[in-house]
Amino acid sequence: MELEKIDKPKDKQFDAQAEFAKLVGSKSGGVYMPPARLRALQQAASSDKSSPEYQRLSWDALRKSITGIVNRVNIVNIKQVVPELFSENLVRGRGLFARSVMKAQAASLPFTPVFAALVAIINTKLPQVGELVLTRLISQFRRSFKRNDKIVCNSTTTFIAHLVNQAVAHELVPLQILMLLLEHPTDDSIEIAVGFTREVGAFLTENSPKASTMIFERFRTVLNEGSISQRVQYMIEVLMQVRKDKFKDNPILPEGLDLVEEEEQITHQIQLEEELQVQEGLNIFKFDPDYLENEEKYKSIRAEILGEDSDDEESGSEESSDDDEDEVAETKEGIEDRTETNLVNLRRIIYLTIMNALNYEEAVHKLLKVQIQEGQEIEMVNMIIECCSQERSYSTFYGLIGERFCKLNRVWTDSFEAAFSNYYTTIHRYETNRLRNIARFFGHLFATDSVSWMVFECVKVNEDDTTSSSRIFIKILMNEMMESMGLKTLAERFKDPEVKRGCEGMFPVDVPKNTRFAINYFTSIGLGVITEDMREYLKVRSFYFGLGKVVTLTSPCVECP
Repeated sequence: MELEKIDKPKDKQFDAQAEFAKLVGSKSGGVYMPPARLRALQQAASSDKSSPEYQRLSWDALRKSITGIVNRVNIVNIKQVVPELFSENLVRGRGLFARSVMKAQAASLPFTPVFAALVAIINTKLPQVGELVLTRLISQFRRSFKRNDKIVCNSTTTFIAHLVNQAVAHELVPLQILMLLLEHPTDDSIEIAVGFTREVGAFLTENSPKASTMIFERFRTVLNEGSISQRVQYMIEVLMQVRKDKFKDNPILPEGLDLVEEEEQITHQIQLEEELQVQEGLNIFKFDPDYLENEEKYKSIRAEILGEDSDDEESGSEESSDDDEDEVAETKEGIEDRTETNLVNLRRIIYLTIMNALNYEEAVHKLLKVQIQEGQEIEMVNMIIECCSQERSYSTFYGLIGERFCKLNRVWTDSFEAAFSNYYTTIHRYETNRLRNIARFFGHLFATDSVSWMVFECVKVNEDDTTSSSRIFIKILMNEMMESMGLKTLAERFKDPEVKRGCEGMFPVDVPKNTRFAINYFTSIGLGVITEDMREYLKVRSFYFGLGKVVTLTSPCVECP
């Protein structure tokens, strides 16, 4: 009996180690563990929370918890499910979440809007999770399209469509997918394209009407060619009727799922052709030497997201809390982009957004949705001006866009004022047509008081500081202002004391040579009326100069120059 009592704990210890070895060496979810044995293993591993055994058990628990939460989400309980999901370590388990939500969506397509709304909510707080889901969906679509897997293609495009509706994915993604599906039409590709268009058509019609019209023109061409079966032709005809009915049965956001504020939306600009990082390794358990430290970091992130009180942690030292905050801030900053890839993508997005807009109000509305970092406003302004300069002739469409931006926020006004100084300084680099469009653009802004007239400080009208390009620029600019305001109003505005102080370089009264040059220049372009003060200055100066000569011969005069 004594030998049995002595051997029994050895057997238990041996069994625990064997079970751990089996568990750590197996794939995630590949071993069934009875609850009693699992509790015994957890108790044995709890002594050292940084051990591989404990991390493996917590990984399996995280996987089961995320999968269970995702599988029971619906329209009614989504608001209660989201806090539960944030309570789990989604930074560590973002691969598990992406896999779970994609499997759940593929198994129940009618619930796709709910899963898309769940991803959109998480994306506002943890953008790396939303980006991973979108990246894996695009990668899955590319693989299934190459394999001609119609079922996976259909489920994937449906999920992408609703992520676009929730503003998680940019509108370029569905346009690229549709162009790919319609490039070489087959029964399967057209069927997938029709289903995809029904889901995302309302969004494209509202946000990219030109692109939407182009897509439906392509559908009409395929229908007229008759190269597809009658069944698929009928599907296209039904889609045309759905478009006429303005997608009333396929709204952008179903009732009860408009849960993300427009200011909090984070849209990922992932292209269909670019190299994707699906990070499959995130699905597999890996030992983390900094496990406890990373868990503490996520606790602080979770407290910030859910608004939890951290009274229990106040007992810690202030130095350690400051270090933790610095480390969390560093993890949120991400990788510095020195290749300017993001800047090139941003300029492409701005250009395509402007080109697809039907009117200037729609353009401004869509441009304000473009995600730009603080300090990148000048990039938006430069792209608007560059698009304007590329037109064959000036279009007031761009002037109205600039005017609306300037009147929305002081930040945009400062950016356009800085842009004026930059463009005037480098105006000699532009050919005549582009120079003309830029000058008329800024003339519209000045005429509508969208920017301050004090920026004329950089303009100096004299023989030394002007070039042929700058003189043409000022001529077109002033003529645009005169046509908009009228010559009388323009002349009165330049007589305003504040404006006059800012335009000292335009109307010089320092050296007679510069004054005569400015008078001759403005007179030659039909604006002689605004040179009255300079002409008066020359008259007074010549009078006093002549009087000074005479007085010097007779008696001194203090007032003479």
